[in-house]
Amino acid sequence: LKARLLIVGDRKGPATYPLAGAELVTIEAQRQLPFKLAGLLPEGHYVRKNLGYLLAIRDDAECIYETDDDNGPLPDWQPRKRQVKARRIESKGWFNAYAPFSSEVIWPRGFPLDLIASSLKKDRRRQGRTGVWEAPIQQGLADHSPDVDAVWRLVLDRPFCFDKGESLYLAPGTWCPFNSQSTWWWPEAYPLLYLPSFCTFRMTDIWRSFVAQRCLWAVGQGVAFHASEVAQARNQHNLMRDFEDEVPGYRNNARIIQILDAVPLDPHPTATGANLLTCYQALVAEKIFPAKELRLVKAWLADLKAIDNRLPF
Repeated sequence: LKARLLIVGDRKGPATYPLAGAELVTIEAQRQLPFKLAGLLPEGHYVRKNLGYLLAIRDDAECIYETDDDNGPLPDWQPRKRQVKARRIESKGWFNAYAPFSSEVIWPRGFPLDLIASSLKKDRRRQGRTGVWEAPIQQGLADHSPDVDAVWRLVLDRPFCFDKGESLYLAPGTWCPFNSQSTWWWPEAYPLLYLPSFCTFRMTDIWRSFVAQRCLWAVGQGVAFHASEVAQARNQHNLMRDFEDEVPGYRNNARIIQILDAVPLDPHPTATGANLLTCYQALVAEKIFPAKELRLVKAWLADLKAIDNRLPF
């Protein structure tokens, strides 16, 4: 496997990254990039990763794997393929994709709190048939310190490992938040990589996941979830601050999917970028995001078009 490792820096962080095959893009270098988005993104914010995505796409990445600096691959980590063998889950509405991988109380960050108890009963069963599915976005789970919300950590926190098991494919209409901890993207989904700026740090990748799923459904595709492929040695967090950052999600996640469910999207495979913009326009209209988010979405799409107009716009 030959791959390029991009590390996207920010105001705090190392000035060098002395690892063979790695390239650190410092905040100073980011300011010089020829992307419209480079001058619009906030600093000191997780969304600096957007520039890493653009650089990888500019350099013809056949696949983008994203992770964070506190994750490491498990021994059975392996490169993924866009076609995945998995059990197809068709559960209209919310589905807890962590439940089939554990008999314990666990749920993903972004899952509605009022549905957790029922999901642990109904979503543990691996319903549906196993087949090979097209999944241009795939999420791997994380052991030791999985990606859960602050409520889980405040009440239940401990080292945690998921069970192994076959992968799951969430068919169109089946909602589950996915994160940016160990996530695979293929070119037809590249426009959906966009991380929104005008929301809290704890919600940016979660709200992105809702928009991405809705846009995938428009072209008849879904998201795959795999058993653990990384272990996280979590960076230090203030859990009460995390909780405060997640409050907009606790209040709005269910409403967001109602808004997105009602948005009419273009089913043509080349309309993914336009559909992304349509979703954000709907979320701005419903005051989930402020209007200034649209300027960044449009800059993102303009940068993608300048890089490669063959991407699905």
